[in-house]
Amino acid sequence: MKRLLIGLLGLAIFFLNLLPAHGASYYEGKTITLIVGYPPGGGYDRYARLYAKHLPKHIPGNPTIVVQNMPGGGSIIAANHLYAVAKPDGLTFGTFNNALVLAQLTKIEGVRFDLTKFSWLGSLASDAAVLTVRSDLPYKTVEDLRKVKEAVIFGATSVADTTYTVPFFLKEFAGFNFKMVTGYAGSAPIMLAVERKEVDGRAGSYASLKPFIDRGLVRPLIRSRVSSAEIKSLPIDEDLATTPKGKALMAIRTAPTLIYRPYVAPPGTSAEALKILREAFAKASQDKELLAETEKGNLPIDYANAEECLKIIREVLNQPPETIQEITKYLKFGD
Repeated sequence: MKRLLIGLLGLAIFFLNLLPAHGASYYEGKTITLIVGYPPGGGYDRYARLYAKHLPKHIPGNPTIVVQNMPGGGSIIAANHLYAVAKPDGLTFGTFNNALVLAQLTKIEGVRFDLTKFSWLGSLASDAAVLTVRSDLPYKTVEDLRKVKEAVIFGATSVADTTYTVPFFLKEFAGFNFKMVTGYAGSAPIMLAVERKEVDGRAGSYASLKPFIDRGLVRPLIRSRVSSAEIKSLPIDEDLATTPKGKALMAIRTAPTLIYRPYVAPPGTSAEALKILREAFAKASQDKELLAETEKGNLPIDYANAEECLKIIREVLNQPPETIQEITKYLKFGD
C-alpha cells in the first residue's frame, strides 16, 4: 500500500508539472505585448506606456512589457485582434476606446468581438468627456454656441468614438449647429488639425485635453455627467437635451466613461494568468512611483476591477430592443 501511495504521488507530481505554470517560472524572461488601439501620443497610449513601465515589478518573474500601437476604426481593429487573433497565453493584453460598447450595441460594421467574453483586467480611470473649441473663436458660453450660423466643425476618429458621439448627440438632441469630420487616426492628429485651424474643436477625455486647455489652445464649454473639480461648473450635456428621449440616449452614451481606460486579455486566458495580471494592475494602481508620474503627467488613476467593468458593459448592452433601434439610428447617421 505504501509503495502504491508513493507511486500515485509521484504520478500526480509528474502530471502537475505538465500543467502550464503562470508564476515566476512562467513570466521570467518573457515579453508581454500591450496592444493600444490608437497611435502614439494620445491618452490611451500615454496610460499604456506608463503601466508598461511599472507593471513588470508587480508580475512574478519581472517580464518585459512592449507597447504595440494598432490604430484603426476608432480602435475596433485592435479589439478585433485581441478577440480573435491574439493568443490567450497571458502574454498579450490591450486597451481600446471605452465607447466600443456602443459600437457593439448598435452592431456597427466591422465589430467582430463580444466585450462580455473578453478576459477583463480592469479600467485605469473614469473621466469626464468634454467638448472644447478653439480659444481664438468667439464662443465663450453655451449660448454663444447656440447662436452660430455656420456649423462648428469637430474633428473625430470614427462614429464609435467619443470624439464623434459627444458633438453628434448635442447636435441631434440639443439643437447645436455642429459638423463632425471623421477619419483622424487618433487624438494627436485632431489636435494638430485644431492648431492649424482646420477644425474648430474636439471632444474627448478631460485628462487628455487638459494640457491643451491649460496652454490656452482650446476652451471647454460642455461636460458629461462624470466630472472633475476643475470643470464642475460647466453645463452637463444631458441637461441640454430638449426631449426625454435625447436625455436617455445621452445617458447611455455617457455610461462607458465610468471605465474610460479599459484593459482586457483575449477570451480564454487561463484563470492563473488572469489572477496574476489583475493583481498586478491593482497593485500598480497604488504604486507610489507610478502615482507620482500620473500626477506630474495629469493622468488621474481611478482603478475599477474586472467585475465593475463587466457590470457597466452589461448594463449598457442590456437595453430593450426599441432603445437599441433608436440609438442605432442616430449613431449610424452620417456614417
